[in-house]
Amino acid sequence: MLYFKKTLVSIAASIALFAASNVPANAQSETPKAVNIGFVLYTKSKTPGTLTARWNYANRHFGPGLATGGPERGFVGNYHVRYFYENGEFSDEYDLKVEKNGSFFDVTWLVDDVVQARGVGMLVEEGAALAVGWRRVDD
Repeated sequence: MLYFKKTLVSIAASIALFAASNVPANAQSETPKAVNIGFVLYTKSKTPGTLTARWNYANRHFGPGLATGGPERGFVGNYHVRYFYENGEFSDEYDLKVEKNGSFFDVTWLVDDVVQARGVGMLVEEGAALAVGWRRVDD
């Protein structure tokens, strides 16, 4: 019986070593790939044609933003938006296009007329804010 136990332990140890040898050395240190999903909440500021933003990308990057050059009323229109990280450092800037689509909104972020991201949105907080889920267009 003792021989059987020693053999079983030896086999189990061999299997464990074989399994460990097939795992990449850096597998434990790799961070999972970021999901290509973002969220932004736009609210009207006191300055006509201006929106303030709170954004998040993949729960890894986030901060405030400011969209200018839009219409005096509502959210539909064209803006220029600048985003910043929470520490105040500049992140990105885009031309922002907000279009009505039934009860919802289609939102597009562009650089030099090339689409960089697309999103869908809806009014929240009794119409005082526009909530938008978005993704980068890279495929």
